[in-house]
Amino acid sequence: MEELIRLILRHLADEPDKITIERTSDKIIVTVPKSDMGKVIGRQGRIAKAIRTIVRSGAKGGESVNLDIVEAEA
Repeated sequence: MEELIRLILRHLADEPDKITIERTSDKIIVTVPKSDMGKVIGRQGRIAKAIRTIVRSGAKGGESVNLDIVEAEA
């Protein structure tokens, strides 16, 4: 799942090497540089919603997985 998210974000971001993805048991945390935050979120959050839909549909065995997108600290 993390590789799919990385693939999607690599095409959206100007600095894809600075994006980090962490996985816990029920959450995926994506840390994005401030300069790419708007591109990853999209207008009215449409891109973020689409990525979340992909993550939820790809979850195995009905498990609940949430995607959080946070801005990287300077």
